[in-house]
Amino acid sequence: MNNKSYKMPCFKLYDIRGKIGEELNPEVAYRIGRAYALHFKPKTIVVGGDVRLTSDSLKQSLAAGLTDSGVHVIDLGLTGTEEIYHAAFTMDVDGGIEVTASHNPIDYNGMKLVGKNAVPVSGNNGLREIQSIAENGIFPDISEIGTYTKFSNLQNYIEHLLTYIALQNIRPLRLVVNSGNGAAGHVIDEIEKKFSELNVPIEFIKIHHDADGNFPNGIPNPLLPECRSDTSQAVIKYNADMGIAWDGDFDRCFMFDECGRFIEGYYIVGLLAESFLAKYPGQRIIHDTRLVWNTQDIIVKSGGIPVMSKTGHAFIKERMRHEDAIYGGEMSAHHYFRDFAYCDSGMIPWLLVTELLSIKGMKLSETVDSRIELYPSSGEINMHLNQPEVAVESLKQIYKKQAIKTDELDGLSLEFSGWRFNLRSSNTEPVVRLNVESRNNNELMQIKTREVMEYLKNFS
Repeated sequence: MNNKSYKMPCFKLYDIRGKIGEELNPEVAYRIGRAYALHFKPKTIVVGGDVRLTSDSLKQSLAAGLTDSGVHVIDLGLTGTEEIYHAAFTMDVDGGIEVTASHNPIDYNGMKLVGKNAVPVSGNNGLREIQSIAENGIFPDISEIGTYTKFSNLQNYIEHLLTYIALQNIRPLRLVVNSGNGAAGHVIDEIEKKFSELNVPIEFIKIHHDADGNFPNGIPNPLLPECRSDTSQAVIKYNADMGIAWDGDFDRCFMFDECGRFIEGYYIVGLLAESFLAKYPGQRIIHDTRLVWNTQDIIVKSGGIPVMSKTGHAFIKERMRHEDAIYGGEMSAHHYFRDFAYCDSGMIPWLLVTELLSIKGMKLSETVDSRIELYPSSGEINMHLNQPEVAVESLKQIYKKQAIKTDELDGLSLEFSGWRFNLRSSNTEPVVRLNVESRNNNELMQIKTREVMEYLKNFS
């Protein structure tokens, strides 16, 4: 191995992501393994990887770096990120690393790191130190090499997932499931087997189901409107009750109603908050700052306590732990659960919504239509600007005189009598992200969205 010192731009704020070859390669992966071991001094670590063509070779180099540091490595094979989370808080291990690039372009890969009990490793609790050690490339000699074993934890993980719902509540439903040729397919297959054994009346219609790192149907990222049509059309074609789609490592879950309409993640957060509070009244629910009124209204009316947090999984998880919140949700389709070590899961949400529809005897559209009407929203609008920070400050000066409430917990949130907006600058690119919502006035929401966008265009 080359022990020359060099910079590693693949280290980001919350995880590791980089272009294959120039930013992330087997040597970098090896160094990350050595650095993780040197910083945390674990005895045993679980590793896994998604379906990308480079994931297995990077995982093997990562494992070699760990074992060469005296760490025992348990390889869980093909996994989604949450399978590593689950293993990290249920197995006798000291942490875990998932090799994944989630929804990034095909020539990228990356890693998500957690410590014991699936506590996230990010910029403020170890990732910068691991980066420094890996870049330096100087590692101590180890007298005893660690072991490498393969193990399937899939059945234990499936059993855990099914604890979130009462299977006897489930009524006959037909679900379109779109794994996007990512890592979700093997989990759906096992859930299907379990449902069959237990006579749970769910029929799965599988599209883009087989794991394929070539991504023949495009990179799975249903957050993008252009990545939704296949799921939507399949719901209509097969007369399904709901459509579900995931990103590549299935830590995000996206839902479509029985008409094939994509349901913004914002309204799913409200649904899941209501579901949890029906079972566990009085609990705290965490939500992000971008769109808030619908979520807060549901939580308060359901007897819960809404708690606002900065956007991003590291912030949400930290706040979840601090508040001991039972559930947390972001409009970006990340959903977090106390019983899942406060981590995000892309499998638990659709199970909960399936149970909720069964109990209510309602269609998904019926559960969200009234909420969309009460609190219409723009969805997140990304705008490329030359001076995003100047744009945000200028907008603040223009609008703050009219605002009833100003909040800068995460970007700029301004609240008015009938509408509000949140504007955030990206950490990594010259982009601002705008979200606008109103109270029971879709026309006002659209007018104000256009108004704010027109002002921001002066900075493009």
